[in-house]
Amino acid sequence: MVTGATGNVGRELVRSLAADGARVTATSRGITADQVPDGVRPVRADLTDAGSLREAFEGADALFLQSGGPSAHLIDPQEIVATAKAAGVTRIVLLSSQGVATRPDSASHGVVARAVEDAVRESDAHWTILRPGGFHSNSLAWAGAVRSARTVAAPFGDVGLPLIDPADIAEVAAVVLRDGGPGGRVIELTGPALVTPREQAAAIGAALGEPVRFVDLPRAEAREQMLRFMPEEVVETTLGILGEPVEAELRAGLGVQDVLGRPPRSFADWGRRHADLFRGTGA
Repeated sequence: MVTGATGNVGRELVRSLAADGARVTATSRGITADQVPDGVRPVRADLTDAGSLREAFEGADALFLQSGGPSAHLIDPQEIVATAKAAGVTRIVLLSSQGVATRPDSASHGVVARAVEDAVRESDAHWTILRPGGFHSNSLAWAGAVRSARTVAAPFGDVGLPLIDPADIAEVAAVVLRDGGPGGRVIELTGPALVTPREQAAAIGAALGEPVRFVDLPRAEAREQMLRFMPEEVVETTLGILGEPVEAELRAGLGVQDVLGRPPRSFADWGRRHADLFRGTGA
């Protein structure tokens, strides 16, 4: 069973598992049959309502659990784990966050995600916790501006982070779900190198075959924009990671090579594969 099956990681994971012949149930709040590969069973379910997951758990022995995203503070992880156990689930792979270790005092990135981790750790299941850093796909927030004006505006233009391709996270999760391996593992996942917002804009431009202008947004202006759709505590923590990353948030190349036997994919590779999402008509 894959939760968050229409998200950046879950969607790729469902495709990978289905292609490998696994019997998969895919869940999200509004999932439909046309969003999953043939043979995958879509079930609408909400992590904030553990009872809605019972149908999805039918016949499942392994669970991919994403830690709730923006709704993480609304879920009851112990009830979810108990519901999974009652249905016969014996293996859990949890998609958590690097922030559990690097920002433990942050309610958004540390405290809430740690509570989900603790529920999984305390279960009787064979568990693995994945802790990725920032995603390549976060740059999709710029897609509208790139399509309309070939422009990226972001703060901290020259601060690099080891962003990771969601497809790499999905491939790691698929291996662990299928093959098990030793339980009780925490696997940190980061991309192959530090990449700055300015370099991301250039890579998107290269994928499009035309330049994308970068505008370095002042922190105060970025904060004002983010407050329109994110709680203040989340905004402050996010700006801290983007602008003043701690040493542990700068470690590149973690996890993927160990599990998959190959290096993690670069942001440039992600940009080439997703260029059509940025193409539009240009300015």
